Amino acid sequence: MRGVLSIAFFAALLSSQSTHAATLFVTNERDNTVTVLDSLTLNIKKIIPVGARPRGIVITPDHTEIFVCAGDDDKLDVIDTKTLTVSRSIPGVPDPELVAIDPAGLRIYAANEEDSQITVIDRASGKIVGTVAVGAEPEGLAISPDLTTVVGTSELAAMAHFIDAKTLTIETNVLVDQRPREAQFTQDGKQVWVSAEVGGTVSVIDAQTRKIIKKIGFDIPGVRAELIQPVGIVFSLDGKQAYVALSHANRIAVVDTHTLVPITYVLVGERPWHMAIDPNGTKLYVANGNTNDLTVIDLRSLRPERSVPVGHLPWGVAAMP
Repeated sequence: MRGVLSIAFFAALLSSQSTHAATLFVTNERDNTVTVLDSLTLNIKKIIPVGARPRGIVITPDHTEIFVCAGDDDKLDVIDTKTLTVSRSIPGVPDPELVAIDPAGLRIYAANEEDSQITVIDRASGKIVGTVAVGAEPEGLAISPDLTTVVGTSELAAMAHFIDAKTLTIETNVLVDQRPREAQFTQDGKQVWVSAEVGGTVSVIDAQTRKIIKKIGFDIPGVRAELIQPVGIVFSLDGKQAYVALSHANRIAVVDTHTLVPITYVLVGERPWHMAIDPNGTKLYVANGNTNDLTVIDLRSLRPERSVPVGHLPWGVAAMP
């Protein structure tokens, strides 16, 4: 009897964990807003006005603040997660497109698309502590788990720049395919994945040697090769799969991180750009720019469950427990 009760207890516990609601934040580039949704009901909790042309978005590790790129206002807006209002702004950040925060929650990095640089900001004070000159039209940003290395991508130079986080100097430039968009470290810090929108590939780079291990290509029956444009990259919580948004192909690629081979493709809305994974690892939330909606993918079945409208031209997504 005790064993039966134990099994029932743990089943109930797992069920309660899997149904715990997260809060989703979606930047709407044309509306100058961030849509806030409940992950269970997908009801809109609030629409937060922010600066002009919001794109990149990141939640701090302590879940107290959200940094949003307001590209046309040359600033970052900071949202308080308790009040769901903009609590402060950080000016003097030229045309920020994508933003990242180090795992310790101490420094913010913003890619300045029109200024060919990365701005480095002290999170607590909001003061700019340095800049790094990189190739033209930087976008992607990734920070290594040990805080030693920052990787930034340059769209026009077709490079991934490996930057020393302490000296803020470029150590290595890695040539990837055309128009690299996003960079992501694997959870163990051993690899960096870089998507190339025009090249149609994802370069998997050894983080220590700075050499490309493999370029992952994508082949979707019935879809022209030029429409397969990798942009956003997200890893599963166990690190066994990677999810790659393929923009004009209207699909998310699911890639085995061991074999580095695509497993399947999941149909979503038009022009998926960026994604966020649910904190419990069971759902993937995809922002579809051209259909103005958010698609929810069940990661156990690898099937889309539903799509819900958000704002106009949704770009970035963040999920908070």
